[in-house]
Amino acid sequence: MPDCKYLQTKVFFEIGPEKFSCTGHVIVDPGFTSVMTWKAMDDETLPEFKKDQTFSLEEAKLAERQTNPPDYLTESELITLMEKHGIGTDASISVHINNICERNYVNVIAGRKLKPTPLGIVLVHGYQKIDQELVLSTMRSAVEKQLNLIAHGKADFQDVLHHALNIFRLKFKYFVENINGMDELFEVTFSSLAASGKPLSRCGKCRRFMKFIQAKPSRLHCSNCDDTFTLPQNGNIKLYKELKCPLDDYELVLWTTGVKGKCYPLCPYCYNNPPFKDMKKGFGCNECTHPTCQHGLSQTGVSECVECENGILVLDQTSAPKWRMACNMCNVVINFFDNAHKVSVSEDICEDCGSHIVNVDFSKGKTPLEGDETEHSGCVFCDPVFKPLVEKHHARMKRRGGASRTAGRGGRGRGGRSRGRGRGKPKDKMSQLAAYFV
Repeated sequence: MPDCKYLQTKVFFEIGPEKFSCTGHVIVDPGFTSVMTWKAMDDETLPEFKKDQTFSLEEAKLAERQTNPPDYLTESELITLMEKHGIGTDASISVHINNICERNYVNVIAGRKLKPTPLGIVLVHGYQKIDQELVLSTMRSAVEKQLNLIAHGKADFQDVLHHALNIFRLKFKYFVENINGMDELFEVTFSSLAASGKPLSRCGKCRRFMKFIQAKPSRLHCSNCDDTFTLPQNGNIKLYKELKCPLDDYELVLWTTGVKGKCYPLCPYCYNNPPFKDMKKGFGCNECTHPTCQHGLSQTGVSECVECENGILVLDQTSAPKWRMACNMCNVVINFFDNAHKVSVSEDICEDCGSHIVNVDFSKGKTPLEGDETEHSGCVFCDPVFKPLVEKHHARMKRRGGASRTAGRGGRGRGGRSRGRGRGKPKDKMSQLAAYFV
């Protein structure tokens, strides 16, 4: 049976500056309510009104009520709205919804409804505060329309790409310049970085302790300078003997993946702000080309890697008494001296393979040298005393989720190329690298 049909009338009134309205209706066709009489509606007729007619007010009441917020959107309702506003395609809409769930912006509750999390709410409010277009559908739908023009041959791909990248580059730059607005909202809802973590190493600017934020992504934060420094992930971070970087006075930290993994010191500032042109962001001391630093490549590099093309085998100064060297690019590890008291790398070069000569001071009573000698210098790969002690392994590297992988022992390694040495004058990085954002 058809639905009930009625004719609705609406009249507007003005009382001073305020405007009101009243409605009435007359049943035209009762439809199914002729059978289901308990759902039938009565006529609510209004008297005949004329425009500009005046009435006297007999009674006025103020009713106190409370509005209710609209219910959370279901997945199907969200898909309908995305299609209506031109966000995504049939293939990508489900991916977008899955992404906001995995990133903890919303939770799926009973009835397949999407309930925003505190993180999602703060992010939306932060985007609205800085750049409202980042949360409106107009930006995404405009890009989708341009992609449709490309598909129909009405627009050039390179022109659309350049236009879109330029817009988002400018928006990103503006967002970074006004990021404080987002931080203020996060501080209200979540604990700030200054209140998180534990003191670990000293800042090179203010000499106060920076806090180590262990939650991924792990990082160091100086609450006094309001600086944040990213660190290598999937490993352990600890203070490295309270030694300082000669360039910026930041205390070095040690990154390690365990006894069977790799290990190297790094300067938090240099790691995020490379001091030399030949260095990239994310380099540790084992890749630093500083010509005089005792932790840099120039003082600890032994030879080029026995497997990869660009790697350098660097002496691990933290591995005593079981000394080893590791490639600063791949996961090759060379174990060579188990009972040495001191190991250092010399300036001298092996004439046969080009590796740097290594000076070793063995412990008394555990020396492999004849006549109980404890000191010996030679090439790790060519010297008849050192060569039998060399064993090549592959470091155990941690993966996401705590998994790991280990390559089998590769037998005895051979090297044959020299390390690179930087001869330039050390640069005053602190004067060159000023304001930055991490």
